[in-house]
Amino acid sequence: MASAVGLALVVAGCGGDSGGAKASDGDKPPARSTAPKDSGPGAPAADSDKVIGEMKGPDGVVVTLHSVVRDSGGFVTVNGTVTNRGTRAFNAIDWRSNETELRSRSSISGATLVDKAGKKRYLVLRDTNGECLCTTGLSGLMPGASRPVFAQFPAPPAKVTEVDFQLPTLPPASVRITD
Repeated sequence: MASAVGLALVVAGCGGDSGGAKASDGDKPPARSTAPKDSGPGAPAADSDKVIGEMKGPDGVVVTLHSVVRDSGGFVTVNGTVTNRGTRAFNAIDWRSNETELRSRSSISGATLVDKAGKKRYLVLRDTNGECLCTTGLSGLMPGASRPVFAQFPAPPAKVTEVDFQLPTLPPASVRITD
């Protein structure tokens, strides 16, 4: 019972844009240790020197993928950078999911991981308040600006090492999951 209450508190703490939940004691890592810390607009994503995939969309928007990491808790976290190479401000309104109960408006909550071999699609995780465990508030990205993005998914089975990362309006990117 105590572990169920502790898990509920950890999940409830993952909903904001703070970059991760704080551990209740010094022995446990943050719940989203692989998610980037919110360092403000224009800050590079974690592992930004490493490029494992790129997705080019309409109006000069480019998503560069830096890592897709499986953790021991049964999650996969995708980290990347969105860059506006276009001529007008970018808003990620088309990247949100279509679910009506969710609260995340301008976000990448519509992202999916697709296991083509296993014929399964994995949706972005949500916290108990309906917020996605992903980048939110992704609006007003001016031309030439970049912003780190992340999304956390349930992990596919351990034998699955390659998936397609998809965002609405962009072509998919095939990426390898690392441990």
